[in-house]
Amino acid sequence: MEINNPNPSKMDRKFIERNRRIQMKALYSKLNSLVPHHTSREAISLPDQLDEATNYIKSLKANLERMKEMKDGLRGLVERANTSRSYGSKSPQIQIQEIGSSLAIALNTGFNSQFIFNETIRIVHEERVEVVNANFSVVDDDTVFHTIHLTTGEPSAAARISQRLNKFVHDVDASDKY
Repeated sequence: MEINNPNPSKMDRKFIERNRRIQMKALYSKLNSLVPHHTSREAISLPDQLDEATNYIKSLKANLERMKEMKDGLRGLVERANTSRSYGSKSPQIQIQEIGSSLAIALNTGFNSQFIFNETIRIVHEERVEVVNANFSVVDDDTVFHTIHLTTGEPSAAARISQRLNKFVHDVDASDKY
Protein backbone atom coordinates (compact mmCIF):
# COMPACT_ATOMS: atom_id res chain seq x y z
CA MET A 1 0.00 0.00 0.00
CA GLU A 2 1.42 3.34 -1.00
CA ILE A 3 0.95 6.46 1.09
CA ASN A 4 0.21 9.45 -0.97
CA ASN A 5 2.10 12.43 0.41
CA PRO A 6 0.35 15.64 -0.61
CA ASN A 7 3.45 17.83 0.01
CA PRO A 8 6.74 16.00 -0.65
CA SER A 9 8.86 19.19 -0.69
CA LYS A 10 7.84 20.01 2.90
CA MET A 11 9.07 16.56 4.04
CA ASP A 12 12.34 17.08 2.16
CA ARG A 13 12.90 20.43 3.88
CA LYS A 14 12.25 18.87 7.30
CA PHE A 15 14.69 16.07 6.55
CA ILE A 16 17.36 18.51 5.30
CA GLU A 17 16.89 20.77 8.34
CA ARG A 18 17.09 17.82 10.74
CA ASN A 19 20.34 16.65 9.11
CA ARG A 20 21.74 20.19 9.28
CA ARG A 21 20.96 20.39 13.02
CA ILE A 22 22.56 17.00 13.64
CA GLN A 23 25.67 18.06 11.72
CA MET A 24 25.89 21.41 13.59
CA LYS A 25 25.54 19.61 16.93
CA ALA A 26 28.40 17.29 15.98
CA LEU A 27 30.57 20.26 14.95
CA TYR A 28 29.83 22.13 18.21
CA SER A 29 30.69 19.00 20.16
CA LYS A 30 33.99 18.65 18.28
CA LEU A 31 34.83 22.33 18.87
CA ASN A 32 34.01 22.00 22.57
CA SER A 33 36.27 18.93 22.87
CA LEU A 34 39.23 20.95 21.50
CA VAL A 35 38.96 23.72 24.10
CA PRO A 36 40.57 23.09 27.50
CA HIS A 37 38.03 23.46 30.28
CA HIS A 38 39.02 25.13 33.54
CA THR A 39 35.68 24.46 35.16
CA SER A 40 33.99 21.25 36.22
CA ARG A 41 32.41 18.87 33.73
CA GLU A 42 28.91 20.27 34.18
CA ALA A 43 26.83 21.01 31.13
CA ILE A 44 27.66 24.29 29.44
CA SER A 45 25.17 26.08 27.22
CA LEU A 46 25.99 26.42 23.55
CA PRO A 47 26.55 30.21 23.66
CA ASP A 48 28.90 29.73 26.64
CA GLN A 49 30.79 27.02 24.73
CA LEU A 50 31.20 29.37 21.78
CA ASP A 51 32.36 32.21 24.06
CA GLU A 52 34.86 29.89 25.70
CA ALA A 53 36.17 28.72 22.31
CA THR A 54 36.42 32.32 21.08
CA ASN A 55 38.35 33.42 24.17
CA TYR A 56 40.66 30.41 23.89
CA ILE A 57 41.41 31.16 20.23
CA LYS A 58 42.09 34.82 21.07
CA SER A 59 44.49 33.81 23.86
CA LEU A 60 46.29 31.43 21.49
CA LYS A 61 46.60 34.20 18.92
CA ALA A 62 48.00 36.63 21.51
CA ASN A 63 50.42 33.97 22.74
CA LEU A 64 51.55 33.31 19.16
CA GLU A 65 52.18 37.02 18.57
CA ARG A 66 54.17 37.26 21.81
CA MET A 67 56.25 34.24 20.81
CA LYS A 68 56.90 35.73 17.35
CA GLU A 69 58.09 38.95 18.99
CA MET A 70 60.35 36.97 21.28
CA LYS A 71 61.71 34.97 18.35
CA ASP A 72 62.41 38.12 16.34
CA GLY A 73 64.03 39.73 19.36
CA LEU A 74 66.26 36.73 19.94
CA ARG A 75 67.26 36.67 16.29
CA GLY A 76 68.23 40.31 16.62
CA LEU A 77 70.26 39.56 19.75
CA VAL A 78 72.12 36.76 18.02
CA GLU A 79 72.80 38.87 14.93
CA ARG A 80 74.03 41.83 17.00
CA ALA A 81 76.16 39.56 19.14
CA ASN A 82 77.69 37.92 16.09
CA THR A 83 78.41 41.22 14.32
CA SER A 84 79.69 43.05 17.40
CA ARG A 85 81.95 40.23 18.57
CA SER A 86 85.63 41.01 18.22
CA TYR A 87 87.65 37.91 17.56
CA GLY A 88 90.86 39.31 19.00
CA SER A 89 89.33 40.12 22.37
CA LYS A 90 87.94 37.49 24.70
CA SER A 91 86.36 39.91 27.13
CA PRO A 92 82.78 39.03 28.03
CA GLN A 93 79.94 40.80 26.26
CA ILE A 94 76.32 40.86 27.33
CA GLN A 95 73.18 42.05 25.59
CA ILE A 96 69.81 42.07 27.31
CA GLN A 97 66.48 42.53 25.58
CA GLU A 98 63.16 42.95 27.36
CA ILE A 99 60.19 41.41 25.56
CA GLY A 100 56.97 41.91 27.50
CA SER A 101 57.34 40.09 30.79
CA SER A 102 60.36 38.18 29.51
CA LEU A 103 64.06 38.85 29.21
CA ALA A 104 66.45 37.44 26.65
CA ILE A 105 70.13 37.53 27.57
CA ALA A 106 72.92 36.94 25.05
CA LEU A 107 76.30 36.41 26.68
CA ASN A 108 79.60 35.95 24.85
CA THR A 109 82.47 34.62 26.94
CA GLY A 110 85.81 33.00 26.48
CA PHE A 111 85.91 29.22 26.53
CA ASN A 112 87.58 29.22 29.96
CA SER A 113 85.16 31.77 31.46
CA GLN A 114 82.38 29.43 32.56
CA PHE A 115 82.19 31.25 35.90
CA ILE A 116 80.61 34.24 34.11
CA PHE A 117 77.65 32.12 33.03
CA ASN A 118 77.38 30.60 36.52
CA GLU A 119 77.46 34.04 38.13
CA THR A 120 74.83 35.29 35.68
CA ILE A 121 72.49 32.46 36.69
CA ARG A 122 73.23 33.15 40.38
CA ILE A 123 72.27 36.82 39.97
CA VAL A 124 69.08 35.84 38.17
CA HIS A 125 68.15 33.41 40.96
CA GLU A 126 68.82 36.08 43.59
CA GLU A 127 66.25 38.24 41.81
CA ARG A 128 63.74 35.38 42.09
CA VAL A 129 63.16 35.21 38.34
CA GLU A 130 62.27 32.01 36.52
CA VAL A 131 64.83 30.73 34.00
CA VAL A 132 62.75 29.36 31.14
CA ASN A 133 65.63 28.16 28.99
CA ALA A 134 69.42 28.41 28.89
CA ASN A 135 71.60 27.28 25.98
CA PHE A 136 75.15 27.67 24.82
CA SER A 137 77.13 27.03 21.69
CA VAL A 138 80.85 27.07 21.08
CA VAL A 139 81.37 29.53 18.27
CA ASP A 140 85.10 29.15 17.69
CA ASP A 141 88.10 27.83 19.65
CA ASP A 142 87.75 30.42 22.39
CA THR A 143 84.24 31.88 22.24
CA VAL A 144 81.09 30.55 23.84
CA PHE A 145 77.72 32.11 23.07
CA HIS A 146 75.11 31.68 25.85
CA THR A 147 71.41 32.52 25.57
CA ILE A 148 69.22 32.70 28.65
CA HIS A 149 65.45 33.24 28.56
CA LEU A 150 63.77 34.54 31.71
CA THR A 151 60.22 35.27 32.79
CA THR A 152 59.88 38.22 35.14
CA GLY A 153 56.84 38.81 37.28
CA GLU A 154 57.19 42.55 37.63
CA PRO A 155 58.43 45.28 35.25
CA SER A 156 61.00 46.62 37.73
CA ALA A 157 62.69 43.20 37.90
CA ALA A 158 63.89 43.53 34.30
CA ALA A 159 65.58 46.86 34.99
CA ARG A 160 67.23 45.56 38.18
CA ILE A 161 68.51 42.42 36.48
CA SER A 162 69.84 44.37 33.49
CA GLN A 163 71.64 46.81 35.76
CA ARG A 164 73.19 44.07 37.92
CA LEU A 165 74.29 41.93 34.96
CA ASN A 166 75.77 44.85 33.04
CA LYS A 167 77.69 45.94 36.15
CA PHE A 168 78.94 42.39 36.75
CA VAL A 169 80.16 41.94 33.16
CA HIS A 170 81.73 45.40 33.15
CA ASP A 171 83.54 44.62 36.42
CA VAL A 172 84.80 41.27 35.05
CA ASP A 173 85.97 42.97 31.87
CA ALA A 174 87.75 45.73 33.81
CA SER A 175 89.50 43.22 36.10
CA ASP A 176 90.70 41.21 33.09
CA LYS A 177 92.41 44.27 31.58
CA TYR A 178 94.54 44.95 34.66
